Amino acid sequence: MLVPLTRIQKLIGQRMLQSKQSKPCFYLEAKADVTELMALRPKLRKSFGVRITTNAFYIHILGMAAQKYPLVVGRLEDDSIIIAERINVGFAVNAPQGLVVPVVKDAADKTLPEIGREETLLTDKARDNKLTLEEIEGETIALSNLGAYSIDSFVGIIPPPASTILSVGNIIPTAVCRDGKIKARKVVSLSVAADRRIVGEIYAAEFLNYIKDRLQNPQQVI
Repeated sequence: MLVPLTRIQKLIGQRMLQSKQSKPCFYLEAKADVTELMALRPKLRKSFGVRITTNAFYIHILGMAAQKYPLVVGRLEDDSIIIAERINVGFAVNAPQGLVVPVVKDAADKTLPEIGREETLLTDKARDNKLTLEEIEGETIALSNLGAYSIDSFVGIIPPPASTILSVGNIIPTAVCRDGKIKARKVVSLSVAADRRIVGEIYAAEFLNYIKDRLQNPQQVI
């Protein structure tokens, strides 16, 4: 039986092949305790009057981290690294027409409620096939979250415009030893893939640890 590829499947396949063939990547993984973050979300909805998803937190913190570690939004041109002027976070959405990647522009300059509203709007438009060209262009760093599909951890493929992608898994109840006692905590796996020509391992480790620290201390990012 032959299953013809859709136009979107062909495009994604071509872009991912281009990325795998042209980017010498390395991969890092860490786990973050997001117990406090998950407890805070309902309170923020009441305070801000807007639904704050875990994706909104990831986009917000990813934007902050890219501002502090700008090489993650760099691109190679001839013998130089060009740092993007804007931190635009593309996040993958599974829509009826296939995988689409809306982009939150200038994520580092927006508040958490602003990102919450925009992330919800873009996700709804993606699922209704109503995204404009402007809303899917300009990505300088990528986020892929498969937590909703019960995937514990994975490593995404960096999209061609970017040099770094953060992949996020499922939030899992986990037994953690703290102060000599076993406690039930909510833990999420974070993976970073980065283009080694632009980002070094230590730099990427600091970048990932910054994200981890902010997720574990969500009051710092509100």
